[in-house]
Amino acid sequence: MKIGSIFNDVIKSFFSAPVTEKYPFEKPETAVRFRGKLSFDPSKCTGCNLCSKDCPANAIEIVIIDRAAKRFVARYNMDRCVYCAQCIQSCKFKCLDMPNDDWELAALNKDSFAVNYGKDEDIASFMERFAVSKAEPVQEG
Repeated sequence: MKIGSIFNDVIKSFFSAPVTEKYPFEKPETAVRFRGKLSFDPSKCTGCNLCSKDCPANAIEIVIIDRAAKRFVARYNMDRCVYCAQCIQSCKFKCLDMPNDDWELAALNKDSFAVNYGKDEDIASFMERFAVSKAEPVQEG
């Protein structure tokens, strides 16, 4: 590489506009097939668990509260998800989706990566049971 070609590039860069994006202030367009955060529609779910069985990262867990009343809670771990969309392919009832508009998922603590989807009363009863099961001491031997 000749030194003259380097100076030529430096001079050109002085007169051209910057290429950087103003990211937090101007959001870039996402591709149509981009996969964002998983969304869940509990009204369509039947609790078949195909999504959790086919997930290669074990990121989805369907908790059945009452199958007859169609009460389910989907526990989604974003930190485990590899965004392969296998759960969406496996769901026969189209209750899962990965829209391309919710993709900013960075957080400072890991607690926000576990998301519970379902009706509010179902999530409340699940969280009560979850808290009780964590509070019970493990008996050894």
